[in-house]
Amino acid sequence: MTIAARLLCLLMLLAAAGGSAAAQRALLVGVSELVNQPQALWLQAPRNDVMLMRQTLMKQGFAPADVTVLADGVAGASLPEAERINEALARLLEQSRSGDFVVLYFSGHGTRVRDSTKRYQEPDGLAENFLARDARGADASGGSLPGGLRDVDFDRWISAFLARNVFVWSVFDTCSAASMTRGAAQPPEDTGPADDEVRFRGVRAGQLAASGPAAAASPAQALPESAAGVPRARYVAFFASESHQVTPELRLPRKGRNARPQGLLTWAVAEALQQKPATWRDLFNGVLNLYPAVIEELESRFPARELPSPVAEGNLDLPIFANALAPLSTRPVWRAERAGGSLTLKAGLLDGLEPGQDLRVVATLADGIQRTAQGRLVQADLGNARLAVPSSLAELAQATSWSATPVAEPALAALRVRSDSALPGGLSLDYPASIRTAGEAQADVRWVDLGAAGGRLELLSPALAATAEGGSAQSGIVVRDMAEARVRLQALAQLKWMSRLAELAKDGRLDGFDAVLEVRDESRVLRSANVRDAAGGTLQLRPGERAELMVRNGSGQSIDLVVVGVDAQGVLQSVYPQDLGEANRFERGTRESPASKRFALPWLKPGRPARLLVLATPAQARSAPRLFGAGTAEAVTNTAELRVRGQLTPERERQVYGAMLRWTNPAAP
Repeated sequence: MTIAARLLCLLMLLAAAGGSAAAQRALLVGVSELVNQPQALWLQAPRNDVMLMRQTLMKQGFAPADVTVLADGVAGASLPEAERINEALARLLEQSRSGDFVVLYFSGHGTRVRDSTKRYQEPDGLAENFLARDARGADASGGSLPGGLRDVDFDRWISAFLARNVFVWSVFDTCSAASMTRGAAQPPEDTGPADDEVRFRGVRAGQLAASGPAAAASPAQALPESAAGVPRARYVAFFASESHQVTPELRLPRKGRNARPQGLLTWAVAEALQQKPATWRDLFNGVLNLYPAVIEELESRFPARELPSPVAEGNLDLPIFANALAPLSTRPVWRAERAGGSLTLKAGLLDGLEPGQDLRVVATLADGIQRTAQGRLVQADLGNARLAVPSSLAELAQATSWSATPVAEPALAALRVRSDSALPGGLSLDYPASIRTAGEAQADVRWVDLGAAGGRLELLSPALAATAEGGSAQSGIVVRDMAEARVRLQALAQLKWMSRLAELAKDGRLDGFDAVLEVRDESRVLRSANVRDAAGGTLQLRPGERAELMVRNGSGQSIDLVVVGVDAQGVLQSVYPQDLGEANRFERGTRESPASKRFALPWLKPGRPARLLVLATPAQARSAPRLFGAGTAEAVTNTAELRVRGQLTPERERQVYGAMLRWTNPAAP
């Protein structure tokens, strides 16, 4: 074969390999004009937003042909009408193959309507809708809006991509955003001078006209087949606001010579990507770092308006713009704020920090270069902690962004295991739970390897032994193989951390928040009690009875909520948030109109041991939700199933609601 022929063969092989490589694609939707609505409801920035996102994705390696734009006022783009948006989603889904990466981006108005057909019901009973260009108001029967894309529709599209092993990054620069994939704006105000106008994205459903000059019957929208139960391991989403909030568009960057109207989230994402973040968590922290200066200005101009708190969900520790399940870190990263020689973290004892704990401190410079050093916590309260700026980083500019991550899991939270042989391999735990070997006197559990017969877990700690069906502290729990032993040990480690959370929070109070356990038969409530005040025996189930948990938030603010159970087999059961990767921000409610939600507890059985942990704290504005390390059985068996953990600076010690309800194993009545 000649050299030329060999080169030709090589080029053909390379071309074939390139054709099968994973692709990066994006759908960018911007709706500035609502043609069936008064122009007072139109926006200015979505057309600019999609172009900024397009430019940003090009810099990240996206090919121009793989970025589809639907926007009004953009040359060459299709109009962002509901039917065309669904058609574009269908084409993108058809093109997608296992291993691909997809961006789904939406900029425009959102609104909320009551939709009783949803599988997932919001605490306030309202469903989020993204308004396409041809959106109209609902008719007299109510329900979903013609020309609106419902949160449940977005959820079906995302699930369809995930079912094909495609990684999905969703960005919603809209109001009512934080429930857009699961699932009353304030009245208009003075927007300011024309050369520095501020508009807020978000309209009340009642403001939308049911018909207009271009109105026509909307065809039935083709949606993908339901893909319920698809795990969200390959999923990240950024939302411009919580579900009750609106988000602004204004000239950005502020006082910039070439500033033009942009959505605040879109601009912040584009700016933060310039610092070359390694993970989605790094990117979201970079977004949050850009908000304070703009928010402070808007607070002075619009003192009566609640300004947005961006929300993120999904596996934020995965590498950015990749379809991968291996996280770059399995430990939390908290944003820090510097004041003189100190750094403060909006994380504390409830997040698994301890005084004297070593942290890796990262200082990120304006050009994205990072400097690191090790520091040690000097103070840790329930919701915040403090450490000195490491001496090697002390000379860095005050404008540098800071973060910290623990070097190791806290000793007090560790499950201490006594064993004369090696522990089962492959243990995977969500921070701060961990497993350590220990001597007889300090051990919580003794592991006895029985060889081919499996093994035995002897529960030495009375607190752990109280939830152990099929065994006791004396006889232990016999497991068939190493896989079962691994699951049991992981669950016990999580249970120990949950018990510590309940102990830390037991004296706290969260005004306006309430969690009530109800024992019911088929038709009525038989017994009920506040989880904090109830004893397991008081609410012991009898045959034919079932348990439900009613949560009410009348605190006047959003809360970070975790509800986790432990069933009779020692398996952790996620109650809220229910879906892997879902944010745990629970909606705001007032005493007069609380946000409430009822949860079924089917794993709670008559005559069986079990536990239920409820933990809630007020959410801090412009911070990430906190799961307090209370992961579920599914999360701890897959290191990719990581959650968003809390951040930001302390203003005061947090209120907290925490309780663990225990059922022992009595004889069935």
